[in-house]
Formats: sequence, structure tokens, C-alpha cells
Amino acid sequence: MFGLFKKKSEKQKLQDQYEALLNEAHKLSTTNRKLSDQKVYEAEEIMKQLEKLMN
Repeated sequence: MFGLFKKKSEKQKLQDQYEALLNEAHKLSTTNRKLSDQKVYEAEEIMKQLEKLMN
């Protein structure tokens, strides 16, 4: 209840985006392989940003 209005950190936002892109890529993998590959690439770029934040 107390964390209701707490803002997400930049790291958490990127992790959420990463997970969403991977889920979307998985769903698209059965219908549109090219678009699925694009989503995986975008997720990898977000993971690179996360790694930069960790260092």
C-alpha cells in the first residue's frame, strides 16, 4: 500500500521493457519471424543499456 505512489527506477523501467519485448517476440515467433527477430534485437539493445547502468 505504501509503495503505491513510488516511482520506478530507471533500471526497473528497462527491465520491464526488456521482458515485454521478449514476450512479444515469443508470441510473434509463430506468425512473423522477421518481426520477432526485430523485437529480440530491441530487447538486446535494452539489455546493453541495463549492463551500462550496472557498471
